[in-house]
Amino acid sequence: MDVTPGTPLTDFPGVGEARAKKLEKLGLTTAGDLLTWYPRDYEDRRKIYTVAEAPPEGRVCVAAMAAEHPRLSRIRKGLELVQVKVVDHTGALHLTFFNQGYIERAIRAGEEYIFYGAVEVQGRRRTMVNPIFERMDKQSFTGRIMPVYRLTAGISNHMLAALVRQALPCAQGIPETLPQHIRQAHSLAAAEFSVKNIHFPEDEKALALARRRLAFEELFYLAVGLHFLKSRRGREGEGFPIPPRPKGDFLALLPFAPTGAQSRVMDEVSADMAGGRPMNRLVQGDVGSGKTVVAAYAGWLCAGTGCQGALMAPTEVLAEQHYKSLSALLAPAGVRVGLLTGSMTAAEKKKTRSALEAGDIDFIVGTHALISEGVAFRRLALIVADEQHRFGVAQRAALAAKGGENAAPHVLVMSATPIPRTLALIIYGDLDVSVIDQLPPGRTPIATYVVREDKRQRMYNFVRKQVAEGRQVYIICPAVEENPDAALPGEESPALNLKAVKTYADKLQREVFPDLRLGILHGKMKPREKEAAMSAFSSGQTQVLVATTVVEVGVDVPNASLIIIENADRFGLSQLHQLRGRVGRGQHPSHCVLITGTRSLEAMERLHTLASTTDGFKISEEDLKARGPGDFFGNRQHGLPQMKLADLAGDMRLLSQAQEAARTLLDQDPRLTRPENRPVWERVRRLFADTPDIFN
Repeated sequence: MDVTPGTPLTDFPGVGEARAKKLEKLGLTTAGDLLTWYPRDYEDRRKIYTVAEAPPEGRVCVAAMAAEHPRLSRIRKGLELVQVKVVDHTGALHLTFFNQGYIERAIRAGEEYIFYGAVEVQGRRRTMVNPIFERMDKQSFTGRIMPVYRLTAGISNHMLAALVRQALPCAQGIPETLPQHIRQAHSLAAAEFSVKNIHFPEDEKALALARRRLAFEELFYLAVGLHFLKSRRGREGEGFPIPPRPKGDFLALLPFAPTGAQSRVMDEVSADMAGGRPMNRLVQGDVGSGKTVVAAYAGWLCAGTGCQGALMAPTEVLAEQHYKSLSALLAPAGVRVGLLTGSMTAAEKKKTRSALEAGDIDFIVGTHALISEGVAFRRLALIVADEQHRFGVAQRAALAAKGGENAAPHVLVMSATPIPRTLALIIYGDLDVSVIDQLPPGRTPIATYVVREDKRQRMYNFVRKQVAEGRQVYIICPAVEENPDAALPGEESPALNLKAVKTYADKLQREVFPDLRLGILHGKMKPREKEAAMSAFSSGQTQVLVATTVVEVGVDVPNASLIIIENADRFGLSQLHQLRGRVGRGQHPSHCVLITGTRSLEAMERLHTLASTTDGFKISEEDLKARGPGDFFGNRQHGLPQMKLADLAGDMRLLSQAQEAARTLLDQDPRLTRPENRPVWERVRRLFADTPDIFN
C-alpha cells in the first residue's frame, strides 16, 4: 500500500471502525498524525539473552525454540490460557498467555523465536507471562531500541508501534521547513532522518540527533510566533493613562494589611497603568496568596478616573464569588460592581448590559458572557482575566476589542498555577510577569497524606469526625460517570476502577454516610444546578460535597477542612496542588488525603512529592519534568501551540539557541516575506491557529 501523510488509518490492515474510534481518541486519524505522535519513552531490546542468563529484573529478550505445540485450555467463560515450553542449549522457559487464543496457531514447534517479557524464577523453573514474540528471522520489535507511546484503552503499544512503522515510508515526503542556514549553523539533522529515528532509532546517537532537531524546531516556531504576538502588542497603540491615587486610601478598605509581595505587585500595576502603553501583566501567585486584592486595586484605580474595568472568570461559581468579595471591598469607596453570567435571566442580563453601556457600572465581573455580542462598555480601560491557562490569547483579544477605537485597555492576567519565571516569560511571551511569592499570615498549613485502599474505612471515620466537629468535606473523583465500554476483556484499562461522581455519591449516601447531607457537583450539570450545589455547600447545608475537578478553581469555603482525592495518581501534581488549596481557608486545621491503588513507583513518588511540600513553584517544576509543558497547560486553548518533545524546563540551552535563531531570521526578514522563509511563516500560522489575529 502506498502511504501518504493524508492516508486515513482505516486504510491500514487491522484498523476497523472500532479501532479507528479508539485511535481518534488520541487525535490519530491519518498516517501523518502517527509520524508526529512521538514516543514518551524507549525500551532497549538490543541485548538477546539465553534462557539461563536472562535476569529476573525488568523485561528482557530471550531467544529460544518452541519445544512443543502450544496447549489451549478454557478455564471458565472469559478466561483462556495458552501454555508452551520453549528451550535453548541452557534450559527451558515456560510461557503462559492469557486470553490470547490465537497463540495456539501462531507458535509452531521447532521454530525459533525471540520472546520479550519479564522472567520469573520459581525454584528451578523459569516462566514468562504474556511475552511479545516474533520469529527470529523476522525481527522488527526485538533486537532494537523500541518506542513506548502514550496509549488509550484497547490500543496496545505493540499495535501502535506497528502502525507507526507502516506510516514511516511517508516521512520521505516531509518538507524541510527550517531554513538551510539555520540547520547548518546549529548542526541540525534532516527532517526525514529525525522523524524516522525519533520513532525507531538506529542507536542512542541517532536518537539524540533526532530529538535535538525536532525539539529545536518546536522551540524555534514558538519563538517566531511569540515575536509576532509581541509586535502585535507593540501596535496596540495608546493605553488609557490612569493616574496614580494615594495607595493609603485603598489600603484603608482592606480588613488586613497586605503582604510585602502584594504591595510590590500593586506598585507595578499602578506604574503600568499610569504609562502611555497598555498594561499587559501576568500576576502569578500560589493558591491563597491574595491575587484578588491586586485585581481590586486595579479596578479601584480605574473607577477613580471614571473608567470601567471587567474581570473575566472561567466559571460562574468563581464569577459569583469574585462579585461578592469585590462588592464588599469596593462598595464603601463608591465603586459600583456588577455581575454578568450566562445563567442570569434575559431581563437581568438586559438590565446589566444597559447599565454597563451607560457607565453606571464601574467594575463588571462575568464569565465568557462578557465577550458575547451585545455587551458594550462606555469606557472600558481594564481587563482582568482570572486563571490564564483557561483563557486563550484570542479571547483576551476579543474582550480588549470592546475597549473602542481610541485606546487599548490595560490587561491584568491572574494565574494560580505557579510556573518557573523563565518559563512564564516564554509561555506568556506578550506579558510582563509579577510574582506574589508570600502567603498572607494566618493561612492554615494543610497536612497531606498518601493513603492506600486498605485504609478506606479509617478515612471514612475521619470524615465523620470532621463533620461531627462542624466542619465540611470535599471528595474529588476523576470521572463523572462509569464507562462500561472502557476496557475490552483481558485488557487493563486506564478507566478501570476510577471513582465516578454519580455512582460513588450514591453509594456513599446509601451505604457509608446515610445520616450525612451529601451534595454532588460535576461539569455535566446545568449551570443552575451547579450554582445550587455550590451555594448549598458554601452555606453549610451540605456537609460533604462529592465533585469532579470543577472545584479546582477558586471555590472559597472557609469551613471546609478536609479534601479527599480519589485515584489521586490520575491527576497532575499542579492540579492536585490546586485542589488541595480548596481547604486551609479558615482557622481550622486542614487535611488533604490522596487515595491511590497505583502499583507504579513513579506515581507514588510524585504523590509523596506533593505530600512533602506546599511550595507551588517546586511542585510545578516537578510536574513539568513528569508531564512536559503540553500536558502541563492542558490544550485548553491557551493560544500557544502544544510542545510535543521540547522540555521547556530542561531544554533551556536549546531554547536560547532557538530564540537566537528566530531573532536573527526576523532581523533579516521581519514579516517573513522572502520566498525561502515562506515555509516558516506558513508553519507558524498553522501552529498559532488558535490566535487568528496574530498576523494582523
